Amino acid sequence: IVLTGGDDRLWKTWGFPDGNILLTGEGHTDWISGCCFRPSGTQLVTSSGDTTVRIWDLSRRGCILTLRGHSRAVHACSWHSCGDFVASASMDGTSKIWDVNSERCRYTLRGHRDSVNSIEFLPFSSTVLTSSADKTLSLWDIR
Repeated sequence: IVLTGGDDRLWKTWGFPDGNILLTGEGHTDWISGCCFRPSGTQLVTSSGDTTVRIWDLSRRGCILTLRGHSRAVHACSWHSCGDFVASASMDGTSKIWDVNSERCRYTLRGHRDSVNSIEFLPFSSTVLTSSADKTLSLWDIR
């Protein structure tokens, strides 16, 4: 299964090798910039130009949580390997670590001088890697 998101504000799961669309989700009000499966495979996260990050439940086929806190478009999102945290990177120059269980922002990462374009958790660690339009990479310890 492959997961995609696009300018049409939709995310889609595709089955391979046939390439059939298995599921489609709608709810964002602007383009989808990133999408990622939860490690358990039961949910996914999306980021969007509408400044939100959304958690989707695949069995319910709908959005179960909308995370708000960025002031500009969100460029990327990522799940932590434990499945309890989501990270987001935004044009507002910040990144956020979201606690999915409490449905709140746990940390706001500040330090880049321009848009944060990507974010990834290093596997099985408390380290996050971000890249920015300010031409820097940063490693963050979120403990």
